[in-house]
Amino acid sequence: MPNITIEGPPIKDLDVKRKLVKGLTEVAVEAYGLAKHKIRVVIKENLPENVARGGELLLDIKKAEAEARQKDKE
Repeated sequence: MPNITIEGPPIKDLDVKRKLVKGLTEVAVEAYGLAKHKIRVVIKENLPENVARGGELLLDIKKAEAEARQKDKE
C-alpha cells in the first residue's frame, strides 16, 4: 500500500485539504495502477514556531519580514 506524506504549514480550509488529498490520490492511482482505497495520504502540518530556516525560527523570520514591510510603508 503506497503512502504519501506531505509536510508544510497548516492548511485551515478543510475543502482545500480535501482537494489536495484527492489530487494526490488520483495521481498515485494512475502511477501505481491501484484502487484509490489502497493509497494512504498523511498531511503533517508544521507550525512556524517548529520550523527553522538558516538557524532562525520561521515565526521570527515572518515577524521580521512584516516589520520591514511596515517600515517601508512609513
